[in-house]
Amino acid sequence: MVRGARQPQQPRSRLAPRLTGTVEKPPRKRRSRDLPQYGQKQWQSYFGRTFDVYTKLWKFQQQHRQVLDNRYGLKRWQIGEIASKIGQLYYHYYLRTSETSYLNEAFSFYSAIRQRSYYSQVNKEDRPELVVKKLRYYARFIVVCLLLNKMDVVKDLVKELSDEIEDYTHRFNTEDQVEWNLVLQEVAAFIEADPVMVLNDDNTIVITSNRLAETGAPLLEQGMIVGQLSLADALIIGNCNNQVKFSELTVDMFRMLQALEREPMNLASQMNKPGMQESADKPTRRENPHKYLLYKPTFSQLYTFLAASFKELPANSVLLIYLSATGVFPTGRSDSEGPYDFGGVLTNSNRDIINGDAIHKRNQSHKEMHCLHPGDLYPFTRKPLFIIVDSSNSVAYKNFTNLFGQPLVCLLSPTAYPKALQDQSQRGSLFTLFLNNPLMAFLFVSGLSSMRRGLWEKCQEYLRKINRDIAQLLTHSRSIDQAFLQFFGDEFLRLLLTRFIFCSATMRMHKIFRETRNYPESYPQLPRDETVENPHLQKHILELASILDVRNVFFENTIDDY
Repeated sequence: MVRGARQPQQPRSRLAPRLTGTVEKPPRKRRSRDLPQYGQKQWQSYFGRTFDVYTKLWKFQQQHRQVLDNRYGLKRWQIGEIASKIGQLYYHYYLRTSETSYLNEAFSFYSAIRQRSYYSQVNKEDRPELVVKKLRYYARFIVVCLLLNKMDVVKDLVKELSDEIEDYTHRFNTEDQVEWNLVLQEVAAFIEADPVMVLNDDNTIVITSNRLAETGAPLLEQGMIVGQLSLADALIIGNCNNQVKFSELTVDMFRMLQALEREPMNLASQMNKPGMQESADKPTRRENPHKYLLYKPTFSQLYTFLAASFKELPANSVLLIYLSATGVFPTGRSDSEGPYDFGGVLTNSNRDIINGDAIHKRNQSHKEMHCLHPGDLYPFTRKPLFIIVDSSNSVAYKNFTNLFGQPLVCLLSPTAYPKALQDQSQRGSLFTLFLNNPLMAFLFVSGLSSMRRGLWEKCQEYLRKINRDIAQLLTHSRSIDQAFLQFFGDEFLRLLLTRFIFCSATMRMHKIFRETRNYPESYPQLPRDETVENPHLQKHILELASILDVRNVFFENTIDDY
């Protein structure tokens, strides 16, 4: 950023990090005698100052143990508020770095508040603003637990939050009662968004993880020729109307976020495994790609973050753009077929004001100003770009032109689903579910709503075999566009590509997916006979259906049925 220039306006989303995309170095470590000893008034005024988040985080790292041991004579709710703010800082630090360790730190602080009952005395106070602090703490704790996939803790927190909101509404007649009840409804709908339950033998629900595990992505076999690009940055954008959300995080955004995270591992056990020791001269691998989470951004805000991420993208790295948004269709007929003539996806128009009035009506000869057209992304194709579009007008991005010769792939969702599945759209898109949890999506389209854990694990193992075979189909294909292979060296992108092909092949074989618009597409196009319509892959899908006893919902002789 140019020194002295006005800093761009931040998006509305509280989940979005700052623009830099880089991690600032903390100040030089100070000696213990230089650490400030805050009293009660100093602590209260301290949080009112606008220090940079990293400075505050560094100071608290030096002192948080003293704070939680109550060495400053504060009230218990004040200690809880301090610990809550520390947890919030760790959470924001996670958003800037995408390092799961910071989420774990935030979880430890929030857990300490709950275990030590720091907010226990708040309910005895007659000040509603203190109770609101406690409710906000619960909301933040729930977000951290969702990102860590601690669903058992989430359910306990939701029950406690429900009791706290009920007590709050009975004691105080405030204007925000409806808003807090809406928060409760949102989080309840969010944790129930998965269409299939995995059950233990005692009918308790199994918590499944959709992060990239050690054996998640298919391994590259010796002799496979793929690119050496790695996924560095990802923009996850959500602008779907009426989709379940919590804290400005939609279900689709959450699922894609999980798909771009590695499963946390015990470093000691990892290094003790045979073949896991890495040479000293090998560069350390980044744990997760850096992610920007943008909930309903305006076009200018989205473009600002795109430009910032593009600027900071390292060499031999990939920028991923995930768009989950309402489709914008072209109005009228156009004599040309350029990158602005097919529509695109909608950005937020509520905050783009011209002369004091929001612009809603446009001349039909003009393009929609709040639409992200394929042509808007052309400048960013100067570097490797991987695009996923989940929208009713995703096919607009099929009309890309690779102007600069850099690797470019677009994975595009179906533009419509069979009527039997349309009622489930509020709980998230089926296409994104396939990219996040393909087995759950397969069960859903097969009409299953629950499954025993043993069968689930058996099917997961078979699905890993399918992914390995899909990887071989891609790398052995003689007619596939080289852009796919350029991205295939990265584990995250390799898994997304194999899941995309599995999704497309499943829908093409399913009896209720009969229209062309029911199928995913891609740019460049995949060779169908070697990938999504390959007889070997179709046989695997039928065998998976046989394991689940749902073979009747798929066509047997698929090639003959087209």
